[in-house]
Amino acid sequence: MVAHPLSQLRERRAAVPPAGTAPPAGAAPAPGAAAVPRTGCHNAAAGAAQPAGMIGGPFLSRRSLLALPPGLLAGAARAAGTAPVLLVPGPENGAAMRWATRLAHCVGRLPGIGTPQLSVTGGPDGVTAANRFATTEAPDGQLLLVLTGAALLARLSGSARVGYEVSGWTPLCLSWGRALVAGRGPMPVATQRRPPLRFPLPGPEAPEAGALLALESLGLAVAPTAVPPAGEAGALAEAGFAGGALDALLLFGPDPAARARALGATPWFGWDTVDAEVPGFATLLPAASPLRDAVGAVLGSAQLHAGLMLPPLTAADVVATWRQGAARWREAERAAPAEGQPLVGSEAAAVLAALAPRPDAVLAWRDWLSRRLGWRPA
Repeated sequence: MVAHPLSQLRERRAAVPPAGTAPPAGAAPAPGAAAVPRTGCHNAAAGAAQPAGMIGGPFLSRRSLLALPPGLLAGAARAAGTAPVLLVPGPENGAAMRWATRLAHCVGRLPGIGTPQLSVTGGPDGVTAANRFATTEAPDGQLLLVLTGAALLARLSGSARVGYEVSGWTPLCLSWGRALVAGRGPMPVATQRRPPLRFPLPGPEAPEAGALLALESLGLAVAPTAVPPAGEAGALAEAGFAGGALDALLLFGPDPAARARALGATPWFGWDTVDAEVPGFATLLPAASPLRDAVGAVLGSAQLHAGLMLPPLTAADVVATWRQGAARWREAERAAPAEGQPLVGSEAAAVLAALAPRPDAVLAWRDWLSRRLGWRPA
């Protein structure tokens, strides 16, 4: 049976030899990282040797080792040649794994990182992977999380499955798409007398619920129309709009405005829009409020394709090393954009902060879910 990458990581951390101990003759090197298929990201440092070395001083137990300052612990892991592990939401051929594979190739073989191992953990919503990360995180840069927007939305909605808090995580990079509401013809005004807008809603824990709140915040009457809460919900909504069964819908991805035009729909408003013809929601509802912050966070979860997270208290030198790899990934993504705008550094941190709003916004969102949609976390 093949050992799980997390088990391998724990074994490597516990296997640091005492100072001055030479490896046995003919001993095999420490287990390395699983091979990652080559992609379009060319690494100029390919083939560079990894640093080697040992921690000086007396032999340290695992408990003593984990009590060391984070920078020293990270140096021990890099010196031992251990490969970092990325927890990736499944399935193995899913969107998160494809994203992580490209990233792993870009950051791999940089001095101090090594080619990461990709550990498929849980389902595509990312909740299981985030829970595992929160319970096993260590600030040595050897265990990271590929975070999905669905995992953030589950936390906002108060799902009983969630056991993590994202505010302390350090975002290294993320793919940021766009989201907008489009409809048939110009957007109605609140004073118009007309039937309620038929709008698709896969369920309370879907980004479309945030769009529903946005429309009603603008004074529009909306009639939620159920669509299956599955991966094909977007395609079914587009088919329903094209067939005349829906009046408006939420579109998200790298270029939702182009998709709206292809459907014969008119973009009404968006979030983080860079299209001058599409107004931002904040310009239509300028008064700041917890509910407006909640709408931004919920719709932002639809814009986040995936992001790479380090745990709290990670040493500064470890963060700096990983940021070098994130910068390399950004350049590769810019050359061949796939899932939206690649963000790193302060831009990525600002996005994560908006997706983890203040407690009053979270409570306002959950209260609205309860009153409007009868949502009760299991």
